[in-house]
Amino acid sequence: MEKIKERDQGWQEGTAKNITFIVTKDCQLACKYCYLVGKNSKERMPWEVAKTAIDYILDNEKDFQETSVVWDFIGGEPFLEIDLIDKICDYLKVEMFRRNHHWFNSYRFSFSTNGINYSSDKVQSFIKKNREHLSIGITIDGTKRKHDLNRIWKNKEMELGILPKSEEEKGSYEDVVKNLPLWLEQFPGAGTKVTVSSEDIPYIKESVLHLYSLGIHEVNINCVFEDVWKEGDDVLFEKQLMELADAIIDGSYYKNYACSFFSEHMGKPMDCHLQNQNWCGAGMMLAIDAQGYFYPCTRFAQYSLRSKKAWIIGNIHDGIDKNKLRPFLALDRCTQSTPECIDCDVAEGCAWCQCENYDAADTPTVYQRATAICEMHKARVRANNYYWNKLYRKLEKEGEEK
Repeated sequence: MEKIKERDQGWQEGTAKNITFIVTKDCQLACKYCYLVGKNSKERMPWEVAKTAIDYILDNEKDFQETSVVWDFIGGEPFLEIDLIDKICDYLKVEMFRRNHHWFNSYRFSFSTNGINYSSDKVQSFIKKNREHLSIGITIDGTKRKHDLNRIWKNKEMELGILPKSEEEKGSYEDVVKNLPLWLEQFPGAGTKVTVSSEDIPYIKESVLHLYSLGIHEVNINCVFEDVWKEGDDVLFEKQLMELADAIIDGSYYKNYACSFFSEHMGKPMDCHLQNQNWCGAGMMLAIDAQGYFYPCTRFAQYSLRSKKAWIIGNIHDGIDKNKLRPFLALDRCTQSTPECIDCDVAEGCAWCQCENYDAADTPTVYQRATAICEMHKARVRANNYYWNKLYRKLEKEGEEK
C-alpha cells in the first residue's frame, strides 16, 4: 500500500513542559475571529519581569520534572518585541548552561506569528543565531479571499472600538505571502494553522489546495470553539470537506500533503475508563504576563476572557499556588462532559478549549464543557468517514492492478 503522509508530531509532544511568555498584547492585525478581546498597544513585558520569571522557574527545578521544555512566545504578535525576545533567549541559554539544568540541550523556542515582520533584519538575525532550537509557524488562512476576510490590518479607530466598514478593511494576505518562500526555505517541514469561522466556510476547499500550491505540506485547521455557528453551517461545512476529500484523493495529494481535518483517530465512541484523558493541556502549561502573573494557559489571562475574571495561579515573586492549580490536575473527559457527550457515538476527536469552557460556563468553573462545536464535529466525522472510505477503495484498486 502506498504511503499516506501523516501529520507531523510536535517536538517532544506530550513530554515537554510548555512555558509561555506573553511578551505583548499588541498586534498589527485585528483578526475578526481572534479570541484575544483585550489586545492593546500598552501592555508589554518588561525585561525585569521576564528575568525574574526565568530565575524562579530555573531555581525550582524540582517542580519542573519534564525532560524537555518549549519556551513559547506569543502576543498579540510576538515579533513586535524581538529585542526583548532575543534578550530572554540569550539569558535562558546562559542560565540553563551555568546551572547545568536538565533542560539544557533539550529545549525549543517556539513562535506562532502573523508573518508580517518575518523578513526583518532583527528577526532574521535571531533565527540565524537560534536555528537549531527553533520552531516558527506563520499563520496564513488560505486564498487571498479567505485570508483577507478575517485577517485585516488594525487602525487607530479600532483601538477606540470603532469598526471599519467592509469596503474600508485592508487585508494582510499580500504582506504575509511574500515572506513564505523565505520561511519555507528555513523551515521546510513547517505547517501553517488555519482558523475556520462561520463566514469563511465556503472557502475551505480552495484554501487548503492553495496552501499546498504555495509549498506548505501540512495544514492544521480548527473551527473556532466560540458560539459563532449559524443554522446550516454544519451542512455547508460537510459539503466543503467532502469536496476537499475528493480533490485530495483524486489529485493524490495525500502522498505528500496532510490536512488535520482528516484523521483515522476520530468519530468513534469512547470509554470513560480507558479513554478518559483531558483533551486540553491547561494546567500542564505555564504562562506569564507582563505584570508577572502566572496562568494555567495564556487563555486564562484577562485579555482573552469575555465574561469571567482571569484565573491567576501565582506570580513571579510568590511562586505557583498549587491549590489554585489543583482543579486542572483533576480534569478528565468525563468529569466535565454532559451524559450526551459521554455517550456520543462519535465522541473520539471532539475537541474543546478549557478556557472557553470556563468563559462560557454558567458559573466560574472549568468543569462545564462548552458544546458550541458539536454539530460541526459531527459534520466533520461524516466527511472524514467519506474521505477514508474513498481513499482505501482507491488504494485497494491500485494494489489489485499492480
